[in-house]
Amino acid sequence: MSEEEQERPESRLFTLSEAEHTRREIEPTLIEAMGGRRKLAEAEMSLAKLATKIMMSGGLMVNYDRAARMRTERERWAASVKQAVENIEATGCVVKDLDTGLLDFPARIDGEDVYLCWKLGEDRIRFWHRQDEGFAGRKPIDPRDANGKDTAIN
Repeated sequence: MSEEEQERPESRLFTLSEAEHTRREIEPTLIEAMGGRRKLAEAEMSLAKLATKIMMSGGLMVNYDRAARMRTERERWAASVKQAVENIEATGCVVKDLDTGLLDFPARIDGEDVYLCWKLGEDRIRFWHRQDEGFAGRKPIDPRDANGKDTAIN
């Protein structure tokens, strides 16, 4: 067994009510991770601009204290995002996209391993998809969420 396999927690399967309860608990952490991700991207952009400026000036006129503070800030945001994602995934939930706030909850429907799928801004978990599908393959859990489609979990 590899080290990665040893460190990975046992895969948890959620019922819809367990997933919904977990979603409510981890939503603030998701929002924190998303904000940290934006700050990390800003810090990385600032460092890239600084690197370009350094290159264009041949290394002259570099404020080393400022550069060090910028790197420290980037490292702080990276650590914050990493910790938030680890906290979310420790519940058994899978973070699919931090930019949009997309989470998947492993579940089993009619003997098939699937994901219950939720995106930040949705009032509850309304969709599911097979594990080999992505967001585009989402199907409504409840026929009333189908917007005229009649796909539902049986």
